[in-house]
Amino acid sequence: MNKASDSTAPNLLEQIQSKLDTLNKSERKVAEAILRDPTAATRYSIAALARAADVSEPTVNRFCRGFSTSGFPDFKIQLAQSIATGTPYVSQNVRPDDDVATFSDKIVLSTIASLDKARQALDPVAIGTAIDYLIQAKQINFFGMGGSAPVALDAQHKFFRFNIPVIAYDDALMQRMVAAGSHTGDVIVVISYTGRTRDLVDIAEAGRNNGATVIGITAPNSPLSRACTVALEVTAPEDTEVYMPMTSRIIHLMIIDILATGVTLKRGSDFQGHLKKIKDSLKPTRFSAE
Repeated sequence: MNKASDSTAPNLLEQIQSKLDTLNKSERKVAEAILRDPTAATRYSIAALARAADVSEPTVNRFCRGFSTSGFPDFKIQLAQSIATGTPYVSQNVRPDDDVATFSDKIVLSTIASLDKARQALDPVAIGTAIDYLIQAKQINFFGMGGSAPVALDAQHKFFRFNIPVIAYDDALMQRMVAAGSHTGDVIVVISYTGRTRDLVDIAEAGRNNGATVIGITAPNSPLSRACTVALEVTAPEDTEVYMPMTSRIIHLMIIDILATGVTLKRGSDFQGHLKKIKDSLKPTRFSAE
């Protein structure tokens, strides 16, 4: 089994979270007690967990067997293994009655967990291939719409340093024209969390048909992923039908940083002087640190 399939399989905490709405009232109380502090739950006796959830011990046992475990001891082992695989994603949906400290904490913890899940799912072979294409590019165009547009702009800010013509576009008509005018040696990087935006899929296909290499930063097995030369498939537990993009944008920025770092390392030590010259050009614009 490959790395991606291993890392994307739901762990026990994710299974509990996904089944939360299907549990009866008593079993949901057990689930919520575990999700509040998974690490503490691994140290509980069955009696302690029952007290924490305000349910009976048989309810705890019934809950554990509902997750393909033989009972509470086996459940605790799987829970500990789930935590050990990385930062668990526990739903941190903001509620109307949350105070500033609470909803701030939820957003930070959800972002940390989402980044760790993306880290586990990264395909180093696909990333290496994308870096090789970027190194050899005659010019690079970054395409993003909506919440992905700022990510494309950030990519332009990073990649202009590499002595490769680079520009970001957030307008669908401009993207179509650029894709239509692309040639062999051009690289188009298309950024989309869902990978289901029709315009972007059409644009990716047009770019490839004209000889460009198309790199997608998008959802696994999405229409956009299938249309690209190489796809960097990442996902985040975020419902873009309901919420404004938060963690997905941070994950995509991380991917851009990984690609930019890869290009820098591939360029070798001789390229460091060029990067230093660009950095030094900013010194006259800043007050000295006191």
